[in-house]
Amino acid sequence: MFSRLRRLRTFLAPRPGDAPPVRPHARQHNIFEAAAVYVAGCAEDDQEQMDEAVTWVSPEALSFGISELACRAVIALARERDESPQTVARSLLGLPAA
Repeated sequence: MFSRLRRLRTFLAPRPGDAPPVRPHARQHNIFEAAAVYVAGCAEDDQEQMDEAVTWVSPEALSFGISELACRAVIALARERDESPQTVARSLLGLPAA
């Protein structure tokens, strides 16, 4: 009985030449990189750049990255202008001051 199991295990065991060739993985992009490329593409009216960034991450992840980028940009501009983030955000969107 044990000899049969041993032969079966030997028969089913992978052989050295059976392993598929290892291919290098494509570079993974993170959500913030995708958001930066997408938003820069929007600002530069570069549809190819935007289309490429969309393929790097899921739509939800891209949306989160864009939101995070917007928050960081508004905070940076608010500090630079010595204004509140709300004032800067409204100004960027062309809205009247609150």
